[in-house]
Amino acid sequence: MKYVNQPVRKTDAMSLVTGKPVYTDDLAPRDCLIVKILRSPHANAWVEDIKTGTAEKVAGIACILTYKDVPQKRFTLAGQTAPEMSPDDRLILDRHVRFVGDAVAIVAGETEEAVNKALKRIRVDYRVETPVLDIHKAKDNPILVHPEDDWKLKIPLGGDNKRNLCASAVEEHGNVDEVLAKCKYTVERTYHTRANQQTMMETFRTACYMDHFGRLIVLSSTQIPFHVRRIVGRALDIPASKVRVIKPRIGGGFGAKQTSVSEIYPAIVTWKTGRPSKMIFSRYESMICSSPRHEMEITVRAGADENGIIKAIDLYTLSNTGAYGEHSSTTVGLSGHKSIALYRHTEAYRFAFDVVYTNVQAAGAYRGYGATQGIFAVESAVNELAHKMGMDPVKVKEMNMPVEGGPLPGYPDVPYAQSCSMDRCMARAKEMMDWDSKYPCRDMGNGKVRGVGVAMAMQGSSIAGVDVGGADIKLNEDGSYTLALGCTDMGTGCDTVMAQIAADCLNTPMDNIVVFSVDTDISPYDSGSYASATTYTTGVAVMKACEELKKKICKLGAEMMEVDERKVDFDGSCVFYDETLEISDGADGNAAGHMTDAEEGYSVDMDAISSENAQKKVSLEDIALKSTFFNNIELQVVKQHSSPISPPPFMVGMAEVEVDTETGSVDVLDYVAVVDCGTPINPNLARVQTEGGIAQGIGMALWEDVQYTDKGKIRNNSFMQYKIPTRQDIGNIRVDFECSYEKSGPFGAKSIGELVIDTPCPALAEAIYNATGVRLTELPMTPEKIAMEILKNRESIRSGTKVEE
Repeated sequence: MKYVNQPVRKTDAMSLVTGKPVYTDDLAPRDCLIVKILRSPHANAWVEDIKTGTAEKVAGIACILTYKDVPQKRFTLAGQTAPEMSPDDRLILDRHVRFVGDAVAIVAGETEEAVNKALKRIRVDYRVETPVLDIHKAKDNPILVHPEDDWKLKIPLGGDNKRNLCASAVEEHGNVDEVLAKCKYTVERTYHTRANQQTMMETFRTACYMDHFGRLIVLSSTQIPFHVRRIVGRALDIPASKVRVIKPRIGGGFGAKQTSVSEIYPAIVTWKTGRPSKMIFSRYESMICSSPRHEMEITVRAGADENGIIKAIDLYTLSNTGAYGEHSSTTVGLSGHKSIALYRHTEAYRFAFDVVYTNVQAAGAYRGYGATQGIFAVESAVNELAHKMGMDPVKVKEMNMPVEGGPLPGYPDVPYAQSCSMDRCMARAKEMMDWDSKYPCRDMGNGKVRGVGVAMAMQGSSIAGVDVGGADIKLNEDGSYTLALGCTDMGTGCDTVMAQIAADCLNTPMDNIVVFSVDTDISPYDSGSYASATTYTTGVAVMKACEELKKKICKLGAEMMEVDERKVDFDGSCVFYDETLEISDGADGNAAGHMTDAEEGYSVDMDAISSENAQKKVSLEDIALKSTFFNNIELQVVKQHSSPISPPPFMVGMAEVEVDTETGSVDVLDYVAVVDCGTPINPNLARVQTEGGIAQGIGMALWEDVQYTDKGKIRNNSFMQYKIPTRQDIGNIRVDFECSYEKSGPFGAKSIGELVIDTPCPALAEAIYNATGVRLTELPMTPEKIAMEILKNRESIRSGTKVEE
């Protein structure tokens, strides 16, 4: 490959580093109305009366909307492919406000100053009710977060709004209790992970305007342009054909922008007034009314035999969806499906969950999407089980980990690991960390102890049988190509990765391919950038489109040379005729760079036959020009791809920490990650994806925690209170790859985006335990918690009380 598996520079790198106007606010119309929201000060209340007359008199105010002025048709803001699993439980504005920060009124004006003044003049009478804030008390609580009768769950997932249940289910294989009873070693623990904010650099933002056809144009920083079109249409109760969504460059999303957080408010202002409008979330708003990670409490029972083989896993997840149900059932599902499958010898497993409504900010998608919470719990439990057995956790994982061709218990998307190098990942990580000499800990003196910890992880590659990737490739009259994509580059570099794939498929320089970002009017349909789907799914769509375009190029070239098209080939620069060529009419296409789909696998043969000694040839430029006149062969192809399976990528993470046993402070000294993502299409981008995910995982493990007062108000509503790690906090991160080859992916590639956040929490928890003897089960693992547990252990030892792990 000339480009695939090469560290190619991102296609938009120079635009970004030179400060070109590429983001939503750069491209918004200059005369936009400024849109802001009057937000509820109460966690659970009803709007009895709202007076806007004084506010409307403020100079420059164009529009004030309340619940009386918007459609009363419920919808979901979750950007997920149909069938939608999230309940229809929202209105644009509702009389019933369900968390501190919920929308009460929309104000639009000529200037920010005018809007701020009008917001202060709106008078609201609330009937305040007691909020439901504790996830343990939410289920079957007489106080209902959603008492309305038009609440609707389109897919039967056990939800019941009259019980504060958004989703509930049980999956079981074998007799878990019976197998656990036979296990020599068992462990039972409850783990608690708190809500985390994605804290992407670019906050939520949307601009809207009407075109000359009377259609609503939505310019938005979103991961889900096609879903936004549907959501806005439903919310405004207008046909989706009246909505066009354009995605500019995105300054980060991490899942937050898989929920349509900001779009509906400027959309309805523009639809009502006919004027351009925009809404830019402040950092404060992005902290109090966005879509953070779901808080989860996970109880794990696990058992092993006398040889260290994991025989049974029982997992129950209680998930807090907050005030609304976006991504509620899908995230909780991953907490079990991506964690239980890590142990291939499991004979019996049970996975049960409840997702409850509470009166706090609604949760949503965040990198890892529930797998992060579940893997923290299961990996921590197995690490503890290893200590009970007197075994090195690495050894236990080596005996139980997924292997190529082996089963993946409880993972419905793939029956077995058809591509897996987890064993090589573990071996390489041990080597990089020098595990055998550092495990379990080293006393450094002065109360400082260094410990090491390990964790495994797996994720998925798209949602099997659901996600769709789309690509549109066109030959231009100068011999260049335009590649229109439906997937969303949010900083991950997918535009670059798709250009690399297309360049190698077409045997052309990358500079010859112009990548066009998403516009729902002209881009091919794509589910969006989430669920680790982009490279794996859209990449194959690109390959399919390039393959068919090459066939058309060969056909037109053969016509121009007046030869048999079965005896022509294409080497990227010209179509040439060679009477010795024997090219079949089968599915493989022409010999140069043909793609096969045997057994749902995709590969490309790049060994094109040379055109140097061809009897006849015609250049790509001549073919491109010919396509513009007296020609009936369209040199443009649109292809889609959806995979029936979701092959998991795999990863091993190892952490070395230094703990001050007097203060409980933790320094992350070294983090080693070895990843199996199939073929890394761009190793540089894969590496920075891994480093970024690990940094976020370290933040989740040690600092990040969305906290509420007893009235439901967020305590940490800025970066002054909400701690995220800086580069100085995360120590040395070292990344390596142990590649497998996934035949169903483009050039053997699988996903990487979500997987890489999954190992830091359990690896750090294990490292802290090895350094201190303190086993923490609640995140974040703050110095206060560590110091208090160390103190308890010391007091227990002094009093002669046995300390249990």
